[in-house]
Amino acid sequence: MSRPSDHYDSPAPAPASDDVIQPRLGLVGWLRWFWRQLTNMRTALFLLLLLAIAAVPGSLVPQRSSDPNGVTQYFADNPDLAPVLDKIQAFDVYSSAWFSAIYLLLFISLIGCVIPRTKHHFQALRAQPPRTPARLMRLAGFTERTAPAGTDAAAAVDSARSLLKKSGYRVALFDSAPARGGREFSASAERGYLRETGNLVFHFALVGILITVGFGSGFGFSGQRVLVEGQTFVNTLLAYDSFSPGRFFSDSSLEPYKLTLDDFSVTYETQNLEAYGQAIDYSAAVSVTRRGEALQTGVVKVNAPMRTGGTDVYLLGNGYAPSITVKDPNGVVVFTDAVPFLPQDANLTSLGVIKVPDGLSEQLGMIGFFYPTQAASSTGAFYSSYPDLEYPMLTLNIYSGDLGLNAGVPTSVYSLNTDKMTRLTGGKTGVESLELKPGETQQLPNGLGSVTFNDAHPGAAANDFSGSVLRFASFDIHHDPTQVWVLSFAILALLGLLTSLFVPRRRVWVKAIESEDGSLTLEYAGLARGEDPALEAAVTDIADRHGRLLVSSTSAVPATEQN
Repeated sequence: MSRPSDHYDSPAPAPASDDVIQPRLGLVGWLRWFWRQLTNMRTALFLLLLLAIAAVPGSLVPQRSSDPNGVTQYFADNPDLAPVLDKIQAFDVYSSAWFSAIYLLLFISLIGCVIPRTKHHFQALRAQPPRTPARLMRLAGFTERTAPAGTDAAAAVDSARSLLKKSGYRVALFDSAPARGGREFSASAERGYLRETGNLVFHFALVGILITVGFGSGFGFSGQRVLVEGQTFVNTLLAYDSFSPGRFFSDSSLEPYKLTLDDFSVTYETQNLEAYGQAIDYSAAVSVTRRGEALQTGVVKVNAPMRTGGTDVYLLGNGYAPSITVKDPNGVVVFTDAVPFLPQDANLTSLGVIKVPDGLSEQLGMIGFFYPTQAASSTGAFYSSYPDLEYPMLTLNIYSGDLGLNAGVPTSVYSLNTDKMTRLTGGKTGVESLELKPGETQQLPNGLGSVTFNDAHPGAAANDFSGSVLRFASFDIHHDPTQVWVLSFAILALLGLLTSLFVPRRRVWVKAIESEDGSLTLEYAGLARGEDPALEAAVTDIADRHGRLLVSSTSAVPATEQN
């Protein structure tokens, strides 16, 4: 008999060589190694978490696909930071190279994980349950019972098979050579393959969501349009203020319809003093006319879009649009319109730009502030103290020169480039900014003409400024042909996840052992795949039911047959 390796008389082991030569993987070996790492379930979970983290910047800064005006304003507010963020595609997160790389790696990883598991699962479904272990007493819930007198071992196991099948188990019967003085018969049962099925359904549903979102959204589009009360939008490509088509979008897929903003109303909090003036409801009353159909009316609210013409119409923002008229020195109207002003605070102090390119001796630009309820601070600066129209005022700073419209380069209607313009009022000019209330007119500097803050419509009440100041609404018009598919895959993913969480995977064995004295011993035990706190109770329940079944079947046999 050889001595243990640590015996003091044992020969010393040969010294390990420091020159251990590892086999070279080569290109194919490295590719195989990379593929195994990528298709590991831990890698897939890590990429899923990384994708969620990568989506966070999309909620921190405005995105060009959904809020191009917000991007423009962000550049104006952060002239140093915005170009840096733009270089790393922070304003186009969901179409950026780094987000797409994570997306594609996750897609490949899930496919590589799911397909082998699916193959193995189908093989397991066709295979019969494993043979009964030799010593059931080592397993969970082990129970030993003595069968009623006169019970046949094969019949007892056969009745156990029927009982287990009714409980949803797959069952296989085995008998073995004599052991412990008698012959053994056993039933091997297993259930819970639906757990793995649910797990696979969940992962396939995730793949389906990735496919539909990644490729199906290429056929959709998203566009924005600002409408002042009374204005109409026609669903054509040129009618959008901004438009973000999918990669496979064709303008021929636009379904023609007309959308008119009839009225925009806001309800403000007036009872709770701690929240006084806060908006509690926005309602955009619209009318829609589709080709060959009658006029239809509807209401668009926040988180309550309207569906029409294959698109979803969402309410993004709102504000005031003061009605302004500009005349030349001879009193000829050269500009009149309700101009949307962008809100700058909760009380809707708003900033707007007015451009008059023609009709005057020079091109004219005006940067204005609108105060729905004008108030003055201790320093004399104006601000709005309440978001509703109680005491409206408009202030304007005038610029003359080149508006930059003749170069053919698109410019934002919400910004004014003053590099090639001369400031005529405010600042260091020595000329005060123009201040206008509804119905008032002020003369423009240098005899350029006049500007009027239009009055309310005739017959309006004293506090009714509806003809002087209109409301505008910003709409997001979205078309996504994958909505039904994404919803279907999301439901499948939820059902698969619930199934994988709540369906237990377990095996149960029933063994009948014949003794030399003619008695019959029944053994029951189970084994769980994963955590199954109800396993022992399930084994005990099967043993109790099987015992009652054997007692009832034995008592039904006449005494003469038993003898």
